[in-house]
Amino acid sequence: MEFAGVRPTVVNINLKMKEGKNIYQSRRDFVRNAGKILVALPVIALPVVLSKKVSASGNVWQIDPHKCTQCGQCKTKCVLTPSAVKCTHNFRMCGYCDLCGGYLRQGTKTISTAAENQLCPTAAITRTFVEEPYFQYTINEDLCDACGKCVMGCRDFGNGSLYLQINQDLCVNCNECSIARNCPSDAISRIPDKVQYIPKEKI
Repeated sequence: MEFAGVRPTVVNINLKMKEGKNIYQSRRDFVRNAGKILVALPVIALPVVLSKKVSASGNVWQIDPHKCTQCGQCKTKCVLTPSAVKCTHNFRMCGYCDLCGGYLRQGTKTISTAAENQLCPTAAITRTFVEEPYFQYTINEDLCDACGKCVMGCRDFGNGSLYLQINQDLCVNCNECSIARNCPSDAISRIPDKVQYIPKEKI
């Protein structure tokens, strides 16, 4: 009978120990899971942070098209590959020429869209017939690598409607732009982020 009287007490103690263990176990699980979340949070948040534009004093880097000499540094010196610099076309300046100096290689024997006749090494310019004798030239920024060959050709044999600009959707806005640091004509500087682009107009 004594064992019968003691047994419930032992059972109660065991239950309390199990309940206590469950409480501590739950706390350990909570701390462990919270730790995992805290470790993972910066990794999850990093793309969001990188996707936001960070500008110094409300400014962004941009190219002055009137100073640019198409030296080729925009292609090779940008921290991004391909470069954040892209060719831009001012259609209001364009003559829609059949013989386009920014599209066709010098000395080409035929005026066509054949790859061997195109000046752009990445075929980033699309030539579309409008009406005789006019053609429209459109830039595919996904293919453009900022070599500046088309800009130079348009400048030398056209009216200069093609020019280089830093695409602000791609630029990470480094504190010190490596292209600006290497630009021989000092064509790259900071401009207000409300402006972002410097359109090229006839002088």
